[in-house]
Amino acid sequence: MEGDAAGNLIRVTPDADPGDAARLNGVVIPGVPNVHSHAFQFALAGKAERAGPSRADSFWTWRELMYGFLSDLDPDGMEVIATRLYRAMLARGYTSVGEFHYVHHDVDGHPYADPAETSRRLLRAAETAGIGITLLPVYYEDGGFGGVPAGPRQSRFLHDPDGFARLLQTLAPDFVSRPDRRLGIAPHSLRAVRPDRLTAILATLNALDPTAPVHLHIAEQPREVADCLDWCGKRPVELLFDTTTVDSRWCLVHATHLSEQERQAIAGSGAVAGLCLTTEANLGDGLFPAEPYLADGGAIGIGSDSHVCVDPAEELRWLENGQRLITGRRTVLADEPGSSVGTGLLQRVCRGGAAALGREIGAISAGSRADFVVLADQFEDTVDTPATLVDRWIFAPAGIRVVDTIVGGQSRLMN
Repeated sequence: MEGDAAGNLIRVTPDADPGDAARLNGVVIPGVPNVHSHAFQFALAGKAERAGPSRADSFWTWRELMYGFLSDLDPDGMEVIATRLYRAMLARGYTSVGEFHYVHHDVDGHPYADPAETSRRLLRAAETAGIGITLLPVYYEDGGFGGVPAGPRQSRFLHDPDGFARLLQTLAPDFVSRPDRRLGIAPHSLRAVRPDRLTAILATLNALDPTAPVHLHIAEQPREVADCLDWCGKRPVELLFDTTTVDSRWCLVHATHLSEQERQAIAGSGAVAGLCLTTEANLGDGLFPAEPYLADGGAIGIGSDSHVCVDPAEELRWLENGQRLITGRRTVLADEPGSSVGTGLLQRVCRGGAAALGREIGAISAGSRADFVVLADQFEDTVDTPATLVDRWIFAPAGIRVVDTIVGGQSRLMN
């Protein structure tokens, strides 16, 4: 592998004479893109596991705990948490992150003197850790479908279209000539963004960059689907496709509760389904219909979301094993008879993650960023093919470890 000074691969030659090139001691795989992160929630992970008084704990009760955590979190704290998180991602094999960032304002809901203050803290955390980042400032305006007013605990998140446009325009220069960064947007959800507002903020983004990524939470919870039906007679994904053109720049996060028609629409659009398996399990969201969706030709990526787990191998293990539990079969998501389940899933989420983050990543090939991970077996007398070692990393990880993480051609594991 040969790279340039900017951190891009310019030549990859199989079976070449290595000469005096630096050697990587292990099996080299593409760095895994993490398509969905709320960095501040890393500090909350593991601290919301006590039963509530009603024993009716759910995503919605967890959300109230999360709002409480934000009551005194300042930009310094956000940067510290994000830096630690991004280092943890690198240690486990993620080399890039999609930061779905919605804590824009101070604890009273007032904009900071620099409206991009918290966004820039996340950019600085990524630079300190050495991870690539696609920053996705969140547009959040409403507290429910149809323009229900947001509550006081959501005041740190809120914008109107003009304020959001100013935020994007303020941030745009921070991304010029930065191959390690990309700017997109994240309309939070159709609960928080009315259809006309979605149209407006997409127009703002398109004026800046018509190819920039667009991420959206959708159909994560049955209650969300029911509320959408009650409001407009349509399910969330159905409403989205009736509102705007969904294509390969979109990442639909979770998309857990889908009709067959919605599932097929996502798969046919080229959009990426952003799956956050360990968070979805932690919150009791449900299981994504992965087997039929992949059969439809759908694209997927993985994310650590609330960061109860920061390990791409475990996300992939949950992805396959969840399908085994609901089907009663093994190797459910294998591409074809005889193929490695782990290698196939890794390749899928690298391709989908690259599309979702809008960067040339996720592949060891000329033109891609020099982002890769080195896996090794601590039991050095074990003889494995690379595909078998990847399967062990995902499904039987005892003894398999990440020994180096390279981002932009630079080792980051000990950074």
